[in-house]
Amino acid sequence: MHFSELLRGTGLIPRGGDPDILGLDYDSRRVNPGWLFVAIRGESTDGNRYIDAALANGAVAVLTDSPEEHVRPKTAWVVVKHGRRTLATLSANFYGHPVEKLKIIGITGTNGKTTTAFLIESILNFCGNKTALIGTIEYHVAGRVLSAPHTTPESLELNQIFSQQLSAGGTDAVMEVSSHALEQGRVYGLPFDVAVFTNLTRDHLDYHKDMDSYFAAKRMLFHGSGAQPPRVAVINCEDEYGSALLSVSKNASEQVFSYGINDGDFHAGNVLLQPQGTQFDMVTPAGTLNIRASLIGRINIYNMLAASAASWARGCSLEQISGAISRFQQVPGRLERVDCGQPFTVVVDYAHTDDALRNLTAIARDFAGRGGARGRVITVFGCGGDRDRSKRPLMGEAAGKGSDFVVLTSDNPRSEDPMKIIEDALSGLESTKTRYTVEPERKKAIAIAIAEATAGDVVLIAGKGHEKHQITREGVFPFDDVKVAREALQQMGYLKAAEGAKR
Repeated sequence: MHFSELLRGTGLIPRGGDPDILGLDYDSRRVNPGWLFVAIRGESTDGNRYIDAALANGAVAVLTDSPEEHVRPKTAWVVVKHGRRTLATLSANFYGHPVEKLKIIGITGTNGKTTTAFLIESILNFCGNKTALIGTIEYHVAGRVLSAPHTTPESLELNQIFSQQLSAGGTDAVMEVSSHALEQGRVYGLPFDVAVFTNLTRDHLDYHKDMDSYFAAKRMLFHGSGAQPPRVAVINCEDEYGSALLSVSKNASEQVFSYGINDGDFHAGNVLLQPQGTQFDMVTPAGTLNIRASLIGRINIYNMLAASAASWARGCSLEQISGAISRFQQVPGRLERVDCGQPFTVVVDYAHTDDALRNLTAIARDFAGRGGARGRVITVFGCGGDRDRSKRPLMGEAAGKGSDFVVLTSDNPRSEDPMKIIEDALSGLESTKTRYTVEPERKKAIAIAIAEATAGDVVLIAGKGHEKHQITREGVFPFDDVKVAREALQQMGYLKAAEGAKR
């Protein structure tokens, strides 16, 4: 494909020739001979610094978002105003616009995106569709499971994924859409068939600065970013920001479905929450059906309602939705139980905001007090480094108010001093007067919490969820909360006791 063909739809004309382009990339290290290098400014570095490195690797053309860069000799050249938006157009052209042949469902919100995405994928596949999944934990593409460097990848990777899925007979793609991706233009030009809004609570304010800006980024999914608004909008009407979004979407999308536990086009009745699973009647525009699921907690009722509405919008029947949910098991690191036969419950969850901690401890409190029991809630948590400092005391307060005992530790401190992060969270925790201890080494903190537990208690290990590494200023090290918790239980003899009981 010639450079001019690759630029189709941008209104740009290359200077210095029109070479045949064999590939394109924004990372100079991945550039091969005959490729286009897309030099764009990123969050942590400026791709324009690596133009000469890309040329040394064989690039024959450069697209840059820096007018200060001088044209290199014997190199085709284009200057653009918005590098990421142009990358979206170029990558779609290069891969033959695969999104035009797939139906894309996008989920945005602070909490619940991952579980909702996994549920939708499961329902669509149960209905006979062939669905790709793109999200925080992993990517599912053409029958393969790939690691997920980002919740929402760049447009180049998205078009590669869509192309591979289409070649494998794919019909749909379900993706988590982060606020960063929306604001930066990573999903620019994507025609979403269905868009889902879960909720909005305090998070990422180190990037967005305030809640209004954060909401404005999320709202872009429902306005349409370089494409038409989604055909169908699915919105949590029991969320303050969701209520505001409903009026916007009614003027933009062909159909809008609201959902909530007590209100909405899709809502729940006769709710029965148990430690082993959840039952409720789901009321829909097409009738009422009984849902039996292994997922636990009120927050997962919201996720199941959202996924059901989105799947129904994609043509799945209520019977298919119910059947798929009944077979759905677990999302890694989302209310994931670690069971070694111990007489108390251990749960690993990704909760890393104050709202998520409130939801998590509320679930634990309900289960610990079920049937008049006097079980305690024991919570291990930390706050991420190089992120919004203002939410740290709020997280401390949420953990303290919802728990009987808290072990304050490290999460991913990144470049920060772990004790400085702990000090930020400590003010909120101490205000609750809840008993606590501080242990910056996360492995020791988990062991302390498990050793504290007795029959009927619930131990919550919050913050990292599915993650398999801990990021510190000394480097990145393997760390898996589920594995560490299981090892702590084994050291206390619980797994051995459980295996003996099976014999």
